[in-house]
Amino acid sequence: MALHQEACIPCSQGAPKLSQAELSDLLPQLPGWQLVEGHHLQKSWKFPDFQQALAWVNVAAAICEEQGHHAEFSLGWGHAGAVIYTHKVDGLTRADAVLAARFEAGFDAAIAAAKERRPYGAYARPR
Repeated sequence: MALHQEACIPCSQGAPKLSQAELSDLLPQLPGWQLVEGHHLQKSWKFPDFQQALAWVNVAAAICEEQGHHAEFSLGWGHAGAVIYTHKVDGLTRADAVLAARFEAGFDAAIAAAKERRPYGAYARPR
């Protein structure tokens, strides 16, 4: 089963911290994600405008709610970022990698939908 198809297992069910070897095996499945200090996963995305960045954060937040596992987000004009780790173990569990993989699986569809709803420039002020 692909990583993005797995469900996040809550750490209340005893999910252990990932070992360095496990992290090394999972990272190639998470394109663009950085392992920071062996403690958390982090990724930034660039967008042509605020609308698409916000649309992406909203989709990612919905994925978090669905999985019962939550990332920390940053958002600004033309960019968004996510940091993922499991607070209860103060590090990374498999659920963190699954959440990152689910973000990757949902990204292209989210951006296409945002462009369809409000094409770039839809908010331009009349002159």
